Amino acid sequence: MPRSAARVGILLCAVLAAALLAPLQAAPAPRATGELLHEGPGKYPRLIRLENSTYANGRILASITSQDENGWYSPIYQSTDEGDSFRQVGEVRDPEAKSGQCCATLYELPRQVGDLPAGTLLWAASIGQDAGDNRRIAIKVWYSTNVGRSWSFLSEVDRSPNRNGKWEPEFSVDANGTLWTHYADETEAPKYSQVVARKASTDGVNWGEKQATMRFPPDPVRPGMPIVRRLPDGRYYMSYEICNLPNEACGSYFKISTDGANWGDPQNHGTRVQTPGGRYFQHAHTIALAPGGENGTRILHIGQIYTENNGTAAPGNGQMILANDNYGSGPWYEVQAPVHVPNPRNHTCPNFSSSVLPVNDGAQVLEVAADFAEDGTCKTYFGKGPLKSN
Repeated sequence: MPRSAARVGILLCAVLAAALLAPLQAAPAPRATGELLHEGPGKYPRLIRLENSTYANGRILASITSQDENGWYSPIYQSTDEGDSFRQVGEVRDPEAKSGQCCATLYELPRQVGDLPAGTLLWAASIGQDAGDNRRIAIKVWYSTNVGRSWSFLSEVDRSPNRNGKWEPEFSVDANGTLWTHYADETEAPKYSQVVARKASTDGVNWGEKQATMRFPPDPVRPGMPIVRRLPDGRYYMSYEICNLPNEACGSYFKISTDGANWGDPQNHGTRVQTPGGRYFQHAHTIALAPGGENGTRILHIGQIYTENNGTAAPGNGQMILANDNYGSGPWYEVQAPVHVPNPRNHTCPNFSSSVLPVNDGAQVLEVAADFAEDGTCKTYFGKGPLKSN
């Protein structure tokens, strides 16, 4: 055989060997469907539609918790085409967030509070969880009066008296115009592993005494992740999870208040969100209000892990929303989620605290969800799809 032909034969053998070995190599794990929102790390997404910002009404804003060489921060993204695309318009960087930032939220004031006009954007997060054994985690608030382009520090709602955490802040404004911050509080341990607390403010700067919204014995029971929405009939709907109840892993519940300030007996569990067959979400739920149903309003409820009543994964796990057309009463039914997360599990990345928002006059739903990218980084993805039941 000529020397050149021998070289060709060797090359062909090498190519064939590589082709035969390729299927034996591990394929990249599937990630969430949808488009990448942010190039860097991203988790704990939030979506809002501006309704009180005059010229900017109708725009959609998204925030996430991210990290770069300068520390933790929240990039702010905007969509002007009903969630088809997003571009970054601002960012929030608290100086203390170099020592950790968790679970940031985004909110638009529906009415004036103190000197803050309607349409003011509020951002809050738990700050300082990585500061070591002597950490004192704070819930800090920043505000924007130019649709998220620039941000200024406003106030500190609360700070831990010990190393235990204060997590997952969310805002609401009650029927009398008082601003509330709702959050999960671990600082009463060991008597209570975690409680849902709230604080009130008439100006966004000065905050009242901590009040207990939910506080359950025995010690391991942990209510958390409160979110409040004002219903069209003037009542207020609070969604939250309760972890460590017997035979249940972090199920989703709700309560309704007539005024948004009073939430009844702190030891009342409320009502669990579930289908007629008992399917429910475990961990890290969020909610949104959408047009539809007999009352004109549909409650959308999404969580991390969709399970059967016995806690095993249900069909559609990682790609499901639950909906209700009667302010939480009666049956909940399944709606296909637009972003599919292939392997949600009890972890702070995949499908953890995904956010949904109705778009195109309620015909579709937009979702932002987190999942691991091929390089192992937790990132956020967005997509939208039809808002109809399965």
